[in-house]
Amino acid sequence: MAPRPRPAGTGPLARLGHFAVRRSGAILLAAAVLLPLLALFGAGAPAALQLARWDAPGTESVRVQDVLREHYGTGNPNLALLVTAKAGDVDDPGVAAAGSRLAADLAEHPMVTDVSAYWDEGDAALRAEDGARALVLARLEGDATETRAELADLSPRLTQENDLVDVAVGGQEEVSRQVGEQATADFLTAELIVLPTVTLLLALVYRRTVAALVTVGVGLLSVVATLAGLRLLAQFTPVSTFAANLALVLGLGLGIDYCLFVINRYREERAAGLPTEAAVTRAVAVAGRTVLFSGVTVAISLAALLVFPFFFLSSFAYAGVLVVLASVAGATVVLPAALVRYGHRFETPSRGERAARWWERAARTVLRRPLLIGAAALTVLLVAASPVLGLRFGLPDQRTLPEGTSSRVVAEETAAHFTAEPTDTLFVVTEPGSRVGERHAADYAAALSRHPGVFQVVSPAGTHRDGTLAAPPGAASAGMTGEDGSTLLTVVPTQRAMAGDVPGLVADLRQVPAPVATEIGGYPAETSDFRSELLSRVPLLALLVLTATALVLFLLTGSVLLPLKATVLNLLSLGVMFGALVWVFQDGNFSGVLGFTPTGSIEPSIPLLMFCVTYGLSMDYEVFLLSRITEEHRRTGDTHAAVVAGVRRTAPLITAAAGILVVTFATYATSGIVFLKELGVGTALVILVDATLIRTVLLPAFMRLAGGANWWAPRPLRRLHERIGLSEEPPPAPAPLPAAPTARGVAAVPPAG
Repeated sequence: MAPRPRPAGTGPLARLGHFAVRRSGAILLAAAVLLPLLALFGAGAPAALQLARWDAPGTESVRVQDVLREHYGTGNPNLALLVTAKAGDVDDPGVAAAGSRLAADLAEHPMVTDVSAYWDEGDAALRAEDGARALVLARLEGDATETRAELADLSPRLTQENDLVDVAVGGQEEVSRQVGEQATADFLTAELIVLPTVTLLLALVYRRTVAALVTVGVGLLSVVATLAGLRLLAQFTPVSTFAANLALVLGLGLGIDYCLFVINRYREERAAGLPTEAAVTRAVAVAGRTVLFSGVTVAISLAALLVFPFFFLSSFAYAGVLVVLASVAGATVVLPAALVRYGHRFETPSRGERAARWWERAARTVLRRPLLIGAAALTVLLVAASPVLGLRFGLPDQRTLPEGTSSRVVAEETAAHFTAEPTDTLFVVTEPGSRVGERHAADYAAALSRHPGVFQVVSPAGTHRDGTLAAPPGAASAGMTGEDGSTLLTVVPTQRAMAGDVPGLVADLRQVPAPVATEIGGYPAETSDFRSELLSRVPLLALLVLTATALVLFLLTGSVLLPLKATVLNLLSLGVMFGALVWVFQDGNFSGVLGFTPTGSIEPSIPLLMFCVTYGLSMDYEVFLLSRITEEHRRTGDTHAAVVAGVRRTAPLITAAAGILVVTFATYATSGIVFLKELGVGTALVILVDATLIRTVLLPAFMRLAGGANWWAPRPLRRLHERIGLSEEPPPAPAPLPAAPTARGVAAVPPAG
């Protein structure tokens, strides 16, 4: 007897499926035209996007930055030239003349607003202890995009070697430029590896080449559509260049995940006996619902980054929302159109029941011993997450770059041979109109210079070290009274202080009593204020993400307990990720294998981005598994059977999808940039843990222990879910009446839908 057709539903997704069936040719033609057009427009995205610095709008350090620019014509010395004498020391006449010429030539550059050289000012902070090296400091005026673009041309010209001196280029802006340059190259290399690898893996999963190529095509369509959207958005608001990198990673990953969900459901419906058009419509109605819910959770997780007042984090939010829109559209519109036209090329040669039966046996084993197996899995995860208790947030430095990179070498030589760190000078500005007298300036400078992390303080009263006047007012003290009546003091920290607690140093100096109101800026203050502002908004970010995704799961299931369970399990998998970040990247385990230098701390912005990305991806699999379990429970009313059926149907696909995403992200562990290594290792690990121990062990164990409480909700919330819950599933069909005996004496019962 032929299997009974199952209705596809009448909701918006079912109507979308009908539309894809009726207009499949037009949809495929539009996709074929749009793909190259979007690729062409999106290719211009990098030129339209901007680079960012470590500063937080509205903070004390940014206000000081504005005062320095407007009233003193100066600011952070973001470019450093390390001049090394080939013979003798830097005070030899030939070396001194070469150093002075270098500084004079640099001062002629139109973007350079301030140059300080040891030979012109005799500043001891600019001379190494051994006398063999000295510094020329300069400030390139402009935003990050302008200055780093200029440095790409200027840095090779400034790097020199002759009979007298060896000149190397460093400083914060050069470090940042080389980080961006290396990251871009690493992303492109990774994508060149990922694309053919993922295509091959998909061909093995589907056992159909056409299905693999269409899936990759939808992923690429998501990428180019997101890049085009970012370029368009950049005409109205600043968008960071790193948003394009996120588009490359997530566009391919989500596009593939969502296509896997829809194709898998299409195959099930075809195996159940539905004709191609009906199978496509039902796949969109049911699997499309899963895709939609998953997309909403990913979009919410990344959109939450808008709580931060930093445009480079806001840019990740823009990219995340655009990627979700493009991926969902590709999986629910373009892919169904391809299924209608070429459905026979997507159908599996065999049912692949072996893997499904294996996962079914595993689920039954967990359900028989939920406490024992669940406790064992929980113990493993808690032990893996335990290093997070030692998490220390720090500031980025040159060790982000691979060993041997020129700007890192300059920073390391400066740290090894100089007592002071003049490239990290702090600027103290008094309130406008204060016109601090020389005596009060001297007292305040002396007090600042007594701090153990300070090498010297320069003020209108001269240069103070260790609380005493080391040099009278000179060239360095000139121009330290602003047009607005404020007074400027510069504080040069020691190398030891900059290798320690930099935010602590900044906070201590801000507490030193001053004769009038003051504010402190400079690069160390900017990075410290950035970290402080970032961490202060983390609770709000977590609250938004956890609350919004729990609400989405409530709309999916109608349960109060299941969203809470999902939140706890997701946080557990994220705990494993953060534990790995601490154990590997903070403490340095496997640093030799992965090729990086541990710093003893973690820069906070990347883990926050990873939290949003991985939380959304974790919910991806949660939604997929829970939606199938919920569907089975609505059909049978049996939680035990629903869990077994849900795991049987989804676990092989979750494993395949997770394996492909793990390969995609793990490729970035080969990058030379520590941030990308963290992203690759941490995200790959959390996906692996989530798809194995979390979804296929702890979730079934929890649902077995909770029993009927899984589906409980207070009456008002039940009514709310009945009113606004999103479901494409038709109501369960009434149980059939007992059939009359056949000639063989066996009841003829129609197959279950």
